[in-house]
Amino acid sequence: MNVALVLRDVFPVSCWLVALVWAAQAIAALRGMSRVQDLTQMDEGTLAKSNAADGTYGTAPDLTVIVPACNEEESIETTLRSLLGSTGLRLQIIAVNDRSTDRTGERMDAVAAEARAAGGQHTLEVIHNSALPEGWVGKPHALELASKRARAPWFLFTDGDVRFDERALALALQYALKEQADHVVLNLTMDRMSWAENAVLTSVLALSQWNNRMWKVADPKARDFFGQGSFNLIRREVFEKLGGFEPLRMEVVEDLRMGWRIKRAGYRQRIVVGDGLARINWMTGPLGIVGLLEKNAFAVFRYRTGLTLVALVGTAVQIVLPLAALASGEWTAVAGGMIYLSIAANFAAYKQQPWLAIFYAPAIAIFTFALARSMVLALWRDGVVWRGTHYKLDELREAAGRGW
Repeated sequence: MNVALVLRDVFPVSCWLVALVWAAQAIAALRGMSRVQDLTQMDEGTLAKSNAADGTYGTAPDLTVIVPACNEEESIETTLRSLLGSTGLRLQIIAVNDRSTDRTGERMDAVAAEARAAGGQHTLEVIHNSALPEGWVGKPHALELASKRARAPWFLFTDGDVRFDERALALALQYALKEQADHVVLNLTMDRMSWAENAVLTSVLALSQWNNRMWKVADPKARDFFGQGSFNLIRREVFEKLGGFEPLRMEVVEDLRMGWRIKRAGYRQRIVVGDGLARINWMTGPLGIVGLLEKNAFAVFRYRTGLTLVALVGTAVQIVLPLAALASGEWTAVAGGMIYLSIAANFAAYKQQPWLAIFYAPAIAIFTFALARSMVLALWRDGVVWRGTHYKLDELREAAGRGW
């Protein structure tokens, strides 16, 4: 068998197959993302009227916001103050200083003292946690601690580096009530991102839609699901029925796993958007994603080396094949052009500049390196090191199970 001839025949067919899949994905993304609710387009005021006909809020909070933070002294004050500035609903805010070695706890206490002195419709309580029980990852444990003190019918789990618009929480809760949803995830606005950072983030998002489509999350028949640690709004009743974070005590990607459990249990899950409603400065520079994915990337593949290697081969193909098609000439080059046009259309679906798609190959190369690095470090260290704590790989694998 002449391998060169076989490759010559297989290559153009492969290029056209990938091009057709990308085109179908682009059409689906353009149609699907246009149907995702934009909270900034909703009318304000419905929540307050539905909770109290006379315009007062009463004594019970509408929403409990849980904010765990470990060594977040630079951002935690801004996060808490933005929450205290929320309008249109009543909040119980619980901030957890989770074993911080910097001034995070001190700054939480200062904001809480200011809130008590000022009065107002929101309350802010600070929990100082100094120990991590055996068999727990830090963040799920902090979230579970705070949830025991929550009093509202809805919980919002967020992070200590998110900045909220004053309307954000009322609009999100209003939407959840209107939709009779059980879980709502607000897609965050990435603050002060350069074109290079946008190219990396949107390329990874576009690629991820091959496996998990944002616009299909609301479809109860679809397997697609989502969870985001920076904005997981969950109905209390559902959270308690699922056992809280106890079943996720050794879960590094507890936000995704919670989203998976909610969807698998048949509850109503929604993704919404809203430019500027919740902001985060997520990464610095196009290589910033490498450090951010250190603990998460291998965990997404449930710490399975073989599956991760298959994914790495797949991303390598996504890098090389479109470029090789463009360089090949004739009709195969048309397939390469079709792939890149489809990627650009995906960028447009996520309201990013389509021309950034020309950086798709280097962006996915960075992601591929980040995924490989996450796996190699976990195997080398026999586990994951995060926030100064080492979590053993065999324990993480046992808790992770075999897949999603």
